[in-house]
Amino acid sequence: MSSLSSARIRILIVDDHPVLREGVAAVIQTQPDMEMVGEAVDGGDAIEAFRRLRPDVTLMDLQMPRLDGVLAISAIRQEFPQARIIVLTTYSGDVKALRALKAGAVGYLLKSSLRKELVETVRAVHQGRRHLPPELASEIVAFAMDDPLSAREIEILRLVAIGNANKSIAVTLKISEDTVKAHLKSIFGKLRVADRTHAVTVAARRGFIDL
Repeated sequence: MSSLSSARIRILIVDDHPVLREGVAAVIQTQPDMEMVGEAVDGGDAIEAFRRLRPDVTLMDLQMPRLDGVLAISAIRQEFPQARIIVLTTYSGDVKALRALKAGAVGYLLKSSLRKELVETVRAVHQGRRHLPPELASEIVAFAMDDPLSAREIEILRLVAIGNANKSIAVTLKISEDTVKAHLKSIFGKLRVADRTHAVTVAARRGFIDL
């Protein structure tokens, strides 16, 4: 029994939604070569749990309270360079994916495809392979040559997304209205859109902002 246990892939799940953690645990429990060794509810808990448990594979949500998934991935990988972390998320945008991959994630798994792809993705990553959904890989390649939005442009887009007019944005950011307009023109060009509504939609889909 001990040899079987030691041969299992030891998995840590990090997500602030208990139903999601229970769902992942239920799938893993049906696999003879896997075992759930721990759970964490945010990035801070994840770092502590990883130190304590040293799992073979970690499933990490991106959007969490206190410390988000990207920061947790970065911290874990700095301390444990061999850590194998799979992003587990509802967000398919290329920007969020790139941030996670740059932080050290080796896999990206959409929650919508969890039941279908979880087991094989865990096995692939445990064997040293990377996993990225084909549609997401295509998006990353498609936008690879684009100019990224600046921190100021993302700030303006967030304010646009919650309904602020140019004048209100200018007051909030202590800049002129002409400067806001110039930033919006730049945003439209980078996102290849013609208006504010489309800019917000595209920025959210790609992961620049959260709605």
